[in-house]
This record gives sequence, C-alpha cells and structure tokens, in this order.
Amino acid sequence: MRPMAHQEHFQFGYRRHPDQDRQDPARHPVVVVGAGPVGLSLAIDLAQRGQNVVLLDDADRIGEGSRAICFSKRALEVWDRLGVGSQMVEKGVVWQVGKIFRRDEMVYRFDLLPETGHKMPAFINLQQYYAEAFLVGRVQQLPGIDLRWRNKVTALAQHNDHAELTIETPDGPYRLAADYVIACDGARSSLRGMVGAEFAGEVFEDQFLIADVKMTAEFPTERWFWFDPPFHSGQSALLHRQPDDVWRIDLQIGAEADPAVERQPERVRPRIERMLGHGDFSFEWISIYKFQCRRMQRFLHERVIFAGDSAHQVSPFGARGANSGLEDGENLAWKLDLILRGQAPASLLDSYDIERSQAADDNIRHSTRSTDFIAPHSKQERRLRDAVLALAHDVEFAKRMVNAGRLSTPSVYDSPLSTRDTDVWTSGPEPGAAMRDAPLKTADGVPIYLTEAFMQAGGGFVLLERANGSAAPVPQGVRSLRIGGDAPLRDDDGVFAARYDATPGAAYLLRPDGYVAARFRHPTQVAIDAALARACGRAAP
Repeated sequence: MRPMAHQEHFQFGYRRHPDQDRQDPARHPVVVVGAGPVGLSLAIDLAQRGQNVVLLDDADRIGEGSRAICFSKRALEVWDRLGVGSQMVEKGVVWQVGKIFRRDEMVYRFDLLPETGHKMPAFINLQQYYAEAFLVGRVQQLPGIDLRWRNKVTALAQHNDHAELTIETPDGPYRLAADYVIACDGARSSLRGMVGAEFAGEVFEDQFLIADVKMTAEFPTERWFWFDPPFHSGQSALLHRQPDDVWRIDLQIGAEADPAVERQPERVRPRIERMLGHGDFSFEWISIYKFQCRRMQRFLHERVIFAGDSAHQVSPFGARGANSGLEDGENLAWKLDLILRGQAPASLLDSYDIERSQAADDNIRHSTRSTDFIAPHSKQERRLRDAVLALAHDVEFAKRMVNAGRLSTPSVYDSPLSTRDTDVWTSGPEPGAAMRDAPLKTADGVPIYLTEAFMQAGGGFVLLERANGSAAPVPQGVRSLRIGGDAPLRDDDGVFAARYDATPGAAYLLRPDGYVAARFRHPTQVAIDAALARACGRAAP
C-alpha cells in the first residue's frame, strides 16, 4: 500500500560527498550499510564512543509502513543510553499486560513487568518509522556520523586489513575502503550474497495478514491474542494499539491463500469488519508474510560483520526481530571500539559471533515453538494444542504451555568473556546476563535509576559495589559505582541489594553493554584484573 500521508516528511535528499571525487577510495574505520533501526543505533553507539562512522542507505526516506512496532525494555534501555529513549517512550504506547483468548473466552493473562522500580516499561508499541525518525534526528546531532542517502553498495572486495566497497549513487559509482564493514541491510541483504553466505533454517507455510487500521476505539492498552475467534474461525488473530489511533491487526489466513488477492483492501475490509463489528476505520498499511526462522552460520566474514535481519530472521510473534538486532549492535559497538583503539585484540570479535549466535539460536527456538503452537503442522499437533487451550482456563501447568509468542527478553550468554562464579549467590544477574535496573538516590536524596547511573559512568566497564567501608580496588579505565553506606548512591529501600543479592562489600564487574562480566563476594585486585582481562579478550577462557 501507499505510505501514510504523515510519513512523507521523513524524506531526505541525496548529497554528493567529496569521497566521490577521489581517484583512490577514501578509507574510514567503520562503514555501516543500512539505516534501519539497527544500523542507525549502532552508528550512534560507535559515535558516542568517539569513533567516526560512514552510514550508507540505498533509499532516501524512512521505511514505509509500521513494520516492527513492539520494542522491549532492554531495547529502550539501549536507546536511553543513545539519547533517544525518552522520545520513544513519550511517543509510544506503553503496555505490559497480555491476554490470550480461546474463541471468546480468556484463558490466560500475563504481566511482563509486575515489579516496580524500573525506569523503562516492559514494552512500548511504536511504528518503526517514528523510531527511525528519532534515530536519524540523533544522528544529525553527532558530527562523527556521515549519513549518505541513496548510496547503494553494489560490490565488495576483501583484503588483509580492510574491505573495499563499490557504491552506486545518482552521480554514478565510487569506492570506499573501511577497516570494518557492518552489514545491517536487512533480510534481503545484498552483502550476505557478496560474501557467499546463505540462510539456514525453516520457512513456515502458513501465511499471516497484517493490517494497520486507523480508528477510534476504547480497547485497553494490552496485547490481545485469539485462538479460533468467532470472527475468524479456525485461525488466530492479534490486536495491538499504536500511537495516533492506529491499531495493528494480524490475521492467520492459511498456507493456500493467494497473497496477491488477500492484500487487496476490498478483500481485507470484510475480515476487519467482522472482527471489530463495524466499518468505521481506514487502512494505513497492509502486508502478507510467512514465518521465517533462519540464520547465517557465522556472523563474521573477514572484515564484514552482520547484524540484525541480515544475520538472522525470526517470526514476528514475540517481538524478537528488531529487539534482537538492537542487542546485536549493542554487543558489537563496544568491542569494535576497543579494537579500533588498540585496547583489545581483533579476536575479541569472535565473542560477538559466539554470543549473538547463542542469542539467535535462543530466539529461533522460541519463535519456532510459538509458530508450531499457533500454526500446528498436523491434526495430531492441533489436537494437542486445542487440549492445552481447553485446560488453560483452570489448570496452572496448561497456562504455562500456551504459546502465542513468548515476548523478547535478553539472552544469557555462555561466553568466553565471563568469569564463572566461585562464590554462592541466591539471586542477581549471573555472569553473561544483562544488568537489572533498580531505584536509587543520590547522596542529596535525588531519585536516580541504576541504569541512569551506569550511563553517567561513561559507557565503559563499571565496578558496581555495595559499599562496606573502604572501596574495592578499581583497575585503570574502570569506573566505580558505590551504593549504600557513605557512598555517593543510596539504596534506601534495599531494592538494589535484593535484586543483586548484594551483601556488604559485594561487587559486580559490568561490561560496557551492561552485561555482567564477573561478580565477587569479596573482590580483590587480582580477581578483578583477571576478570577485566578476560572480558576484553586478553585472557584464555
């Protein structure tokens, strides 16, 4: 469908760059290909760390249609660090409750963030074009990013210490050289073909209709999912609120449906009218898709690194696509920064492939299970699914088996960068897990969240310590965050101590992406130095 009228101001002009007038290709530390949410966020992250980035996109406008709309708490924490989190939350629709129905009866209700004391909500719904617009605005504030629209990569040559790109523009082709090229060019990645890599995995035959409709409605701000609803017998349906009175509707239409026919507005309208009970709405966007759960075997190909949909694809139920891509970028940025500064060996990038491959496998596993439950492969699987739904209203174990798309959460890495626990911990994020937020106060009583204090520490390694008299030894280049006692930060309600099982003197070494590298009941200089070296890729696993 044609994009919405209010999207048309998200268009950008092509500008000729001096690099195009050079005889020899200009060389840059990093070239990012693809200005979607992943490429934009990654470029911002690198620029905030002091790296210069060239960002190329073959279009000249923000993408059409809502596309990705569900952004997780973890993604919002990343964006907050990049300077756009508050904009995203302010414009987005905040939600945390989901309801699952069988026909017209609710069988299961879930709350994604039942506890308080977090800066960011469990999820927001926000059209992807708004997210991209906020990110482009942030890019324009950072002189270290050179964003070039209508620059399409058409060829790639790899060398020992750099890669060379051929780029087509309205003024003709030119070449660029880069120490590293990061491919964020989406599911149809041209760079993936240029390195000779393939996707491996499963493409599911069932088809789904997405319709974004504009209407005034009083439905609560919750995720509603139906199995076999009265208005769409034998299939599934999903309803989500977006900003601007736009609602996302997903309808399962089966493997035999003709997508060219089913996407016609005159064909879609009766389906939506049956669902809503009225016709007082207009279409914003219509699309047909199939589930795909696939990934590249490796995300590193010499000097070319793949992130987001160019590296892996999952079904949209569970909101794992864009959120996982943003976590790819967060994982990669700090490692590439250390390598470019000469503070870590190039082999540190191997941990990107290890950790984000684990995350991709985790997301594909969850997405495949969701798909199998939503669209069973056989009559036997459907009977089992229907039996689970029949029991779920009254039986607790059956509720846990209902799978309408388990929502995205950060993966826990089994990583060579992590130092295994030697002390006993009853709770708290383990090595390889993402940090958890907690409400704190400054010394003069001003409220601050732990994630905010972590951001203010400057984007590097942080030693997070529950104060107990003298401070723990802090290696050079590591920032200290001390909490409790006479420290600069207070934990008046004890939430931090509980969430981190932080007894007095305990400390966590946090990586620049906020993941736990190590934790210590009684930290010593030797133990912290060893954990830091390991986390920078300077020590053998």
